[in-house]
Formats: sequence, C-alpha cells, structure tokens
Amino acid sequence: MSNIDMDTFDLNKTYDLIVLGGGPTAIGCAIYAARFAMNVLVIGKVFGGLIATTHVVENYPAITTISGQGLMEMFREHMNSLNIPYISDEIRSIEKVEDHFELNSFFQKFKAYSICIATGSERKKLGVPGEEDFAGRGVSYCATCDGPFYKDKIVAVIGGSDSAAKEALFLAQNTKKVYIIYRGEEIRAEPINKKRVSKNEKIEIIYKTNIKEIKGDNTVNSVVFDNGKDFEVGGVFIEIGSIPNSDLAKRIGVETNQKGEIRINRKSETNIPGIFAAGDVADAPFKQAITGVSEGVVAAYSAFDYVKGIDIEY
Repeated sequence: MSNIDMDTFDLNKTYDLIVLGGGPTAIGCAIYAARFAMNVLVIGKVFGGLIATTHVVENYPAITTISGQGLMEMFREHMNSLNIPYISDEIRSIEKVEDHFELNSFFQKFKAYSICIATGSERKKLGVPGEEDFAGRGVSYCATCDGPFYKDKIVAVIGGSDSAAKEALFLAQNTKKVYIIYRGEEIRAEPINKKRVSKNEKIEIIYKTNIKEIKGDNTVNSVVFDNGKDFEVGGVFIEIGSIPNSDLAKRIGVETNQKGEIRINRKSETNIPGIFAAGDVADAPFKQAITGVSEGVVAAYSAFDYVKGIDIEY
C-alpha cells in the first residue's frame, strides 16, 4: 500500500520527520507530527503491523471490541484525513549528513531532519526440526491468517501467553479440537481470556511440555513431545513471543538492551540526537497497541522539539 505517486515524488525533499513502521505506533506518531504541522513521511514494510493479524482487540480505549485489521483501517482513515504520505518500502541504511539524515532503501533515497523508529517486532521461532520444512504447510504464526484452513481439524497452539490463549479461542470456532502446549505450569493469559479458555470444551491445555520436532508428509500430521511421545495434530500455531526489529538501529549505533530492544528515555529519545524510537521495538516493559501509540506521540513531540531547535523555517 502506497498513498503517494512515486513518479511525482520529490526525492530531494527533506522531511522534518520520517517514521519507520506501519503499525499503530508509527501511525500514531505520524498523526501527531502532522498536527504539529511537521512535514512527515511514513515508510513501512507492511501497513498494519502485527496487530493487523490479531483476531480481536478488546483493550483499546473507547472501542469495546474490534479486529486488529479493523482497528488499523481506522488508523488508515485518520492518517489519510491528514494527507500523511505512506510508502511501502524497507530502509536498509541510515547516515547522518550535516544537519539531516539520509535513508536508503533498495531503490530510493530519503532525507529527514529526524527519525522515529517504530518497526515493531516479529514472531519468535521454535527452532525445532520440521518447523521450516512445514512453514505454510501446517506450521503457522497467525491464526487469523490461516485458521480458516483448519476447519474440523485438531491443532496445537504452542505458548502460554495471553496471545496464545486468544489464538486458541479463535481457532476453536472452526477446528475440531485445540491443544495449548505450554512448558510452564499455568498459562499467563489475562483473567478474562483464561476464564474463556477454561470454559471452552474444545480447548485443552497440556502443561510442562515442550515440542522437540514437527513431523508430517506433505503437511503436518504430528508433533514430538520432549518425553518422546508422538502427538497427532493437523496444524501447529506458534505463539511464543516476538523479537524486536532493531537490526537497522543497531547498524547505525543506536543502543539496545540484551533483548535487542532500543533503549529510550521518557521522551522516546535514543542515544543518537534526532533519532527516536517507540512501541514494541523499544525497551518499554508493556507491549500493547495503546502504550505503543502513546510512546509514538511522545516521540512526535520530541522530534518536533528537536527539529525546532535546529531553527528550520516552517
């Protein structure tokens, strides 16, 4: 998705702020930057981010319940109402040149006085035999995307987080049976989702168990537990957390913690002046759409303050 005409796009323009990412954090940052009358551009690989793959969102203020995709459509409408340009692309390198930054993608070069990195995170992999072999053929990281293909089948959800519980609840609508396989002693879902899981007759939890291998022929037909048992399933949905998309930040010298998350202060500032970060890619402890948006808003204000300090005429 790109809402600007690249044939008429002015590559010599230096933006006040370029936001990297396509999720709620990035769009929230861009909306506030536009309200501060900044020239802002959003560059993201995929519009919507991980939340767009979420079946249901019930904890975003003022919206009782909505799909992740539906929520991001509302973000898109708000962004478009402010004429904020969005480009589907991936930035490969960033360089500081005098008073601005130059951002290079595979095919284009962009310039900005400030940057907000809101590139989010990607799903963690189990790292077991068969996982890569059966990706797209029984192994999935998105129940919303692939769940409808498993109608009346027995499937497994790997993980014990709130996200894993919600994946299981979604899958239970169409599948014959859902097993949550978790290495711990009790799933860590929000109380309301934990209650829903316990009441759903289609969902069963197998505790203190790890997956050692995923097996099949053309598609998945079983998993191997760490006790050696072969357990028959027709699909495996992996929900064991995420990894921050911070490689670009690391390459340009932005500090990260041991988890690879970008270190920010309460102003969403990084160790490099003019580069800000927010959302799941940053080291804030609570990863939610609403907290990511709030960090993005703070980043927009800090970027505005930074650019204003360069004494650029508006």
